[in-house]
Amino acid sequence: MAINLGDSEHEAAWRREVREFIRAQAPAALLSGGDQGENALFGRLGAIKEWRDKVAAKGWVAPSWPKKYGGAEMSVVDQFVMNEEFAEAGVPSNVGGFGVMMIGPTLIEHGTEEQKELHLGRIIRGEVLWCQGYSEPGAGSDLAALQTRAVRDGDDYVLNGQKIWTTGAQFSDWMYMLARTDPDAPKHRGITYLLVDMHSPGVTVRPLTTLAGQQTFNEVFFEDVRVPVKNRVGEENRGWYVGTTTLDFERSSIGTAIGVRKQLESLIRQAKSGSEASFARNPHVRLEFADRWVEAEVARMLSYRVVNMQVRKLIPNYEASMCKLFSSELGQRIANLSMHMFGMHGNVRNRAAMGYMQAVSSTIAGGTTEVQKGIIATRGLGLPRG
Repeated sequence: MAINLGDSEHEAAWRREVREFIRAQAPAALLSGGDQGENALFGRLGAIKEWRDKVAAKGWVAPSWPKKYGGAEMSVVDQFVMNEEFAEAGVPSNVGGFGVMMIGPTLIEHGTEEQKELHLGRIIRGEVLWCQGYSEPGAGSDLAALQTRAVRDGDDYVLNGQKIWTTGAQFSDWMYMLARTDPDAPKHRGITYLLVDMHSPGVTVRPLTTLAGQQTFNEVFFEDVRVPVKNRVGEENRGWYVGTTTLDFERSSIGTAIGVRKQLESLIRQAKSGSEASFARNPHVRLEFADRWVEAEVARMLSYRVVNMQVRKLIPNYEASMCKLFSSELGQRIANLSMHMFGMHGNVRNRAAMGYMQAVSSTIAGGTTEVQKGIIATRGLGLPRG
């Protein structure tokens, strides 16, 4: 059966509207021209804030949220088209951060009316920044092994423990986190979902410097931190089920798929000119370019598969893991290609070397390659758990 990958009349009109908005409103400092991805946007905070304000004025900050909470209530396809066009232009698509992407939908689904009233509007308006407190030194891929304790004391929980790899914690106002409230329960039980004010006494944030010299991640320490019981989301000891609820409407990773293709296009332009041209004439490097281009198209098709499932009211599971696994590993292969193209110059601390080092974290963040392979094996192929 033939598959039509083209737009319907509505989708084509919507795509034109999004493109026109980008053309008219995007700050020049953010337009990539095909040469930069979102990783290059750090440090241009003024332009990013300007862009966020314009997206907010359009009502597109929270595309999937219901309108009564300040969202756009877009369909799956409309979200996909918007994210695709934002990625093609090189402008940030998720201007609301973890607040819009993660905790907002969680509160809409599981939060109390008081929690919704307090937090949702501030998230939409960009008044607060959120971070995620999941991973711990001994509980990353095996998240249910977490040991940070929350002990009930009257109207508060007293929190002690540590989180790690916490993105943006040094800038955040609030954290949504999982803590163990019943140490005797099976590990997937006895976990509670809490909202923690990062300015509370006893919270210490220590940035971690990555291989590329950036401080994206942090360690966060909790020492007798008091968290009001009213900041609990869902039932006590049932936080695992709150935290793993499928809430995001757009899981296709189209932005990542387009991002790796744009990286490749940039390398191709460099390979055709300048001092790198001699390296690019190496037949092995030329074959690498061909392989990476085919893989970039595969990543895009995997994204289309996921959004197609969502349109049909199906919930992508291992299919979304395939997107994440393939695109993140492709990003590393493209970084390797960049190093091969530059030859010995790749050992200098230049753009190729920085990209190579930054690519290391892509197969760890958001669920490691090993975790994604396990999901694909058990849920996709039906293989027994090891």
